[in-house]
Amino acid sequence: MTPPGARRLGTPRPVAVEADGRGVPTAVAGVAVEAVREEWVVEDRWWTPRPLRRRYFELVLANGRNSVIFRDLVEGRWLSQRA
Repeated sequence: MTPPGARRLGTPRPVAVEADGRGVPTAVAGVAVEAVREEWVVEDRWWTPRPLRRRYFELVLANGRNSVIFRDLVEGRWLSQRA
């Protein structure tokens, strides 16, 4: 149980992403992607009614920021996740 007024750290938030035909991000929230530093897939809870399948990207954006985003492969949504 979470105490009143507390919030979870690292909770994913929806983000607008433009991607190429292979599903690789080209822009995040309107900012161009300069480089993809790393890409990985997480598949977990496959034995439950709510499996988790995500394709993560660690990106360097044109404004110099690093960003970690993922595509929820079950729901098809893009989300941003901070450490």
